[in-house]
Amino acid sequence: MKNPLASSPLKSFSHAWRALHHRNFKLFFFGQGISVVGTWMTRLATTWLVYHLTHSALMLGFVSFAGQIVSFALGPFAGVWVERLPRRNMLVVTQAAAAIQSLALAALTLAHIITLWEIIALTALQGVINAFDMPGRQSFLAQMVDDPADLGNAIAINSSLANGARLIGPAIAGLIVGAFGEGWCFLIDGLSYFAVIASLGLMRLKPHTGRANNTGMLAQILEGWHYVRTFRPVRTILLLFALISLMGYSYAVLLPIFAAQILHGNAATLGWLTGASGVGAVLSGISLAVRKSVVGLTHMVMVAATMLGIALILFGLSHVLWLSLLLMAVVGFGLMQCAAASNTMIQSLVPEDRRARVMSYYTMAFFGAAPFGSLFAGALAHRIGAPLTVMISGSFCLAGAVWFALDLANLNAAMRPIYQQKGLLAASELIAPQPQPASGAL
Repeated sequence: MKNPLASSPLKSFSHAWRALHHRNFKLFFFGQGISVVGTWMTRLATTWLVYHLTHSALMLGFVSFAGQIVSFALGPFAGVWVERLPRRNMLVVTQAAAAIQSLALAALTLAHIITLWEIIALTALQGVINAFDMPGRQSFLAQMVDDPADLGNAIAINSSLANGARLIGPAIAGLIVGAFGEGWCFLIDGLSYFAVIASLGLMRLKPHTGRANNTGMLAQILEGWHYVRTFRPVRTILLLFALISLMGYSYAVLLPIFAAQILHGNAATLGWLTGASGVGAVLSGISLAVRKSVVGLTHMVMVAATMLGIALILFGLSHVLWLSLLLMAVVGFGLMQCAAASNTMIQSLVPEDRRARVMSYYTMAFFGAAPFGSLFAGALAHRIGAPLTVMISGSFCLAGAVWFALDLANLNAAMRPIYQQKGLLAASELIAPQPQPASGAL
């Protein structure tokens, strides 16, 4: 007889948070939870400060470009170094450096001597830090979660955490900027990094067993590139994610223009728009957390990219706040689903000895495409306006979804044997007949 509690809502809720049963991940979750709220406060405050100083869509795009292009350029080298070093120690260094960067930004802003070029320089410094921090954090998740079956859940929870902070951080930042100015947001962010450093120090980890450095850095970079280039699932997933990063994320640099000129609001309006996208992202993260298997994620990525494209097009047409907020929630859902599901699939497929290098290419897919997208969006909006620019971006996301859909059958065929080898397929999925080519089962 079937246990009536087996499919109860309470059991499903507990299953959605199963990665928190791992002590190290629980510590990271709470430490990171404090820090990412500060990070999102800084993102909104920086965007509003640049717009306040310049009133230029082009400069909004350029500041974003300055930080992200540095991360892109350093990506392959960072991936090799992350594999060679104890990842906890490296993350302590990157978090401490990020704290110093935010505190410097706070000091200059609170002293009322901040200039555009200082913002650009400090943003570029953050780009250097992110080049090592992002692949380090992503690949460190596998060390914090003892059971490989819980890795996808940990990624979903981590992504939900970051996007939950997107909901809280900008809302707080909008109020603080309006009442006290941008500098206080930077100060709070700088102090918040110490929560992550403390959580890292409290973890109990197995001794570091890094790769033997028998080959040079260039050879290791080329080995990682060959794997990414020749393994079809990883290559296709990264290409779609790069397109989404190029065209999908670029709307963010134009939000101050929508808040001030299209919706006739202020910093609080910008906070509401950013927060609305955070609501959608949180819902997306929860939907991924309750999943019991990686099976079906390719189909979800295709659907999410389609939703994202349509929502961006409609957002460009909207002049009503409530409708714009609703569409921002859909945009946040789509972006989160594409990013987190892509992350989960890649980490589920890649072998441990190449994990950090492959995740550095995941970082590059974002930091390589997003800065050009931001610069392109800023320059295009300067000529044709922000609404039409966002509509063009949405159209490209839709085209990417169609391209990905056409390759689903080939992706599923290549991914299934690896999932089976790693024990990621349920017993019913192992004995089930092979799906038809157009079904997109994985």
